[in-house]
Amino acid sequence: MNADMYVWGFPRWKHPVVRQCFPGKRVRFVPRGTAIPLNATLVVWGMDAGPDQRPDLQIIRMEDGFLRSVGLGADLVRPMSWVADSSGIYYDATRASNLEKILINTRFDTAMLNRAAALRGKIVAAGLTKYNVGAQRWQRPQHATKVILVPGQVESDASLAWGAPGIRTNMGLLQRVRQHNPDAWVVYKPHPDVLAGLRLQGQGEDAAAQYCNEVVTDVNISNLFDAVDELHVLTSLAGFEAILRDKPVVCYGQPFYAGWGLTRDELPHPRRTRRLSVDELVAGVLIEYPLYLSRCGKHRVTPEQALDDLAAWRQRHGGREPWWRELFRMVLRRVAGVR
Repeated sequence: MNADMYVWGFPRWKHPVVRQCFPGKRVRFVPRGTAIPLNATLVVWGMDAGPDQRPDLQIIRMEDGFLRSVGLGADLVRPMSWVADSSGIYYDATRASNLEKILINTRFDTAMLNRAAALRGKIVAAGLTKYNVGAQRWQRPQHATKVILVPGQVESDASLAWGAPGIRTNMGLLQRVRQHNPDAWVVYKPHPDVLAGLRLQGQGEDAAAQYCNEVVTDVNISNLFDAVDELHVLTSLAGFEAILRDKPVVCYGQPFYAGWGLTRDELPHPRRTRRLSVDELVAGVLIEYPLYLSRCGKHRVTPEQALDDLAAWRQRHGGREPWWRELFRMVLRRVAGVR
């Protein structure tokens, strides 16, 4: 990797986070349209095309990690983990990302698997998820014999564009789940960015109650994991979080955690022929792949340190948002054009 890294079109609030991810590198932030030198390393966000994808450039794609924060990325809450991928990005199922290569090729030794098992145990015991929002608890209906959780997604999200070649809408997913499970108690949880008003509802999402038994909002999804029998997802990270808790997961898209023998997959994964244990998946997804960042903003940390910091952060937060958050969201909605 070149010493100079050109970071293309990142908003200013992300600049210190990028520097924290690449200690020892000369990081140059450039606006879109800037001329990039030949054979440079270019950092872009997600599936940004960069300057016409010149073949001489080494592209590194960055995205949120899987244990991110207490609060939403759309709220500009500073992250505790990002990923940096030089092959693709984890949610792009059309090609092998660094994560997929790790999961296909790495032979995890006993020490790494023990570390993964301990990390998974701490995540589950602490009830941690990606965003750690939601203050209410949910009670399973006493009469329900099979309860299915369907987590909603932001329909403009890149993980649906690049990882869901079939169904790509929340209502399409709900309808399919209801069709296949006519007697189940189906619980739909809209995406937290949508509930916060920071992203638009999906097509026809107002009609969700027609296809499910219940719509839940201000509930921590970790509480739902404990109370349901299965998760049915497109590409939602909630499916991976459910795997950590030994819950059956049915995938209608091609998320990074599908195709390894741990999920029931509606679509084939021809590249993913290896069968993984849960702890092998955790070793690749939560230890080998992401970058973890200290909350002081000065250095990188281990997954275990990040987990401890995240748990302490959530304990102080208490699952409730600060009083000023909705005022800040009003500004963000205006900037983003979401009403």
